[in-house]
Amino acid sequence: MAIRGPRLEFSVGAFLLLALASLMVLAVASTNQRWSWGGEGYELKARFSQVGQLRKQAPVKIGGVTVGQVASIELDPVKFESIVTLRMDSKVKDLPADTSAGIFTSGLLGESYIGLQPGGDPDVLKPGEEIVFTQPAVDLLQLVGKYMFSGGAGGGAAQKPNDGEQSPATEPQP
Repeated sequence: MAIRGPRLEFSVGAFLLLALASLMVLAVASTNQRWSWGGEGYELKARFSQVGQLRKQAPVKIGGVTVGQVASIELDPVKFESIVTLRMDSKVKDLPADTSAGIFTSGLLGESYIGLQPGGDPDVLKPGEEIVFTQPAVDLLQLVGKYMFSGGAGGGAAQKPNDGEQSPATEPQP
């Protein structure tokens, strides 16, 4: 005998809505989405030859503290470099003009982020200016491939003797 009624249907509906809301929150959290639309801050630009797995809205950090996020990643059609636009928090002011930017990964398989290292220049970066000193992302798969196919830790093939000559250590003694 099945129990049906408005209470059961309401309970099932409420449960489904709660499950969908939970999945939505999980999806937003796992893709680095932020719930803010707009907000205060300013933009800086940086050029990289390789961005690896860097994504839009990835964090920008100074000393491990998030101070902004990646606003956009575009290709320069002339130099074929990636132009990354950083949306910096308005609380982070007066970054030195010689600040450097690098693309790093949190852990072995973690998310990519941009790490800023402030310099000591008395001049500061103004909104819209470009960070000149950059370090591209390191592609771990490419590094492993180079290591595997270059002969491993030995650094390559064994050395050949010099045109049939013997080294002094292997010459026969008279």
